[in-house]
Amino acid sequence: MAQNMGTADRIVRAAVVAPLLLILALVVVNSTVIGVALVALAGVMLLTAAVGSCPLYVPFGVSTCARTGTTPHRPM
Repeated sequence: MAQNMGTADRIVRAAVVAPLLLILALVVVNSTVIGVALVALAGVMLLTAAVGSCPLYVPFGVSTCARTGTTPHRPM
């Protein structure tokens, strides 16, 4: 699977979203079905950040990677 996540997207998932989900799972809904689901979702966030590809981006054609090989538009 091709990478479709940029650096900022990966950092936000790994350093912000996953820890917040874990804290929410441990503090608010400890040992419930919702807590287990939040821990699983945190794991998915860490996995997609490590791999650099989000399967949900593919059907919508979303990519947060920086464009390479393009020249900026310069007005004449």
